[in-house]
Amino acid sequence: MTVGLQTKRVVVVGAGWAGLGATYHLAKQGYDVTLLEAGSYPGGLVAGWKTTAGKSVEAGIHGFWYPYRNIFSLINELKLNPFTTWTRSAQYSPAGLEVESPIFQDLPRLPAPLGTFLYTQFQRLPLIDRLSALPLLYSVIDFDNSHEAWRRYDFVTARELFKDFGVSARLYKEAFEPMLLVGLFAPGEQCSAAATLGMLYFFILAHQADFDVVWCRGTVGEKIFRPWVEKIAQAGAKVLPQRRVTDLIVDSQNRAKGVVCGDEVFDADAVIFAVGVTGMKKIVANSPSLQSREEFRNLSNLGAIDVLATRLWFDRKIDIPRPSNACFGFDATTGWTFFDLNALHDEYKNEPGTVIEADFYHANQFLNMSDADIITKVKNYLTTCVPAFGGAKVIDSSVIRLPNAVTHFAPGSYRHMLPAKTSFENVFMSGDWIVNRHGSWSQEKAYVTGLEAANLAVSYLGVGQPSEIIPVEEDEAHIQMGRSLNQSLSDLGKSVLPDFWLP
Repeated sequence: MTVGLQTKRVVVVGAGWAGLGATYHLAKQGYDVTLLEAGSYPGGLVAGWKTTAGKSVEAGIHGFWYPYRNIFSLINELKLNPFTTWTRSAQYSPAGLEVESPIFQDLPRLPAPLGTFLYTQFQRLPLIDRLSALPLLYSVIDFDNSHEAWRRYDFVTARELFKDFGVSARLYKEAFEPMLLVGLFAPGEQCSAAATLGMLYFFILAHQADFDVVWCRGTVGEKIFRPWVEKIAQAGAKVLPQRRVTDLIVDSQNRAKGVVCGDEVFDADAVIFAVGVTGMKKIVANSPSLQSREEFRNLSNLGAIDVLATRLWFDRKIDIPRPSNACFGFDATTGWTFFDLNALHDEYKNEPGTVIEADFYHANQFLNMSDADIITKVKNYLTTCVPAFGGAKVIDSSVIRLPNAVTHFAPGSYRHMLPAKTSFENVFMSGDWIVNRHGSWSQEKAYVTGLEAANLAVSYLGVGQPSEIIPVEEDEAHIQMGRSLNQSLSDLGKSVLPDFWLP
């Protein structure tokens, strides 16, 4: 179907990476695009804002990893310079420093994942425990991000996966589960093995440099989204905050004709949803049109995880060895990170004291605590990692509670996640929880799925050019060979053996 130029209206719901990406591309193609954001600021969870005292805060710190090829391409197109240089990171437990990571791209490149294995500097974890991860490489070969691979691994928990492949208890406790707590935001028994393999492969195991990371030199809202939204407006799109979507208007031919926000109706020839799981579930709950479809009703089976973001201003300079740090073992089911904002953010470089961002994931047990008790706990935890915090005084602080803020990739959740195409012929989905085959994760995946949804709208409406999406770096030769051999053996097995995998 082709819609005339004068009527090609697209409504995008949600102004995070996915929604802004879709809006920007469609506006550049000449579409009449309206972007609706429920919050006060474009950017969703990564939008920063100022406190009444004029200090910058945001809903957690988000890194930009080496494989974020599409986001880095966007930044270049926008002619922005928002990032730090590549930074080293560390990992702490209550026993002290556990791991330091180098800048992997600066070291001789070795076949994946050998470089990650050899160059990562473990302080306490014995070599014999690290070697127990070798059998796990088969699952990395076997999990190729295909629909079939997701079906095979999604009903298994990460904890079961590591146990079944012989990973030592200590390696699991001190390496893999900490990665899950800050990567998938939940302990291993609550994470899908499929999501675990996808996340670990994208960020760590596919190529030696993948774990290298840069950080925004201020809030993402100020450094990236604000100038991006200005470009989007210059391209002709309308960005409307404080618009909470309540329903779709659907015609008798299975097409969305409008998006309802309370008393307002925005006419549409195509609709792109670009909100998180929690936001989408709220929209579905209020929308008779979406409630009429099983695929949207089934979103109630998906979950999300609580996050706590804190920012502390200390009265003196404290020497922090690395600007970004992950921590484990302080609470059984919670991971946390802390960042030296004096080193990362421009506005704090000349601060007389120290500014720390400390974010907690799977933070259910903390959200009902008072701000004062939370700040005391955070200071105590920081002191355990860097003892100099013990003699410092907190002179200002910010506590942001984010219930159900990030996607929970729970075992069995894959079957309830939506693909980009829906049963409405002109309604498309995007976000970090959407099923796609690109292979990216987190912010990069959200942005990529936004571009994919925009491309579906372009194809449906018949006007403009699709966005050129950069694929993930191809698998290294030995991984390709292993996957090819594994597929051949699997095909041979299927020809002579029954299918032992349940659907």
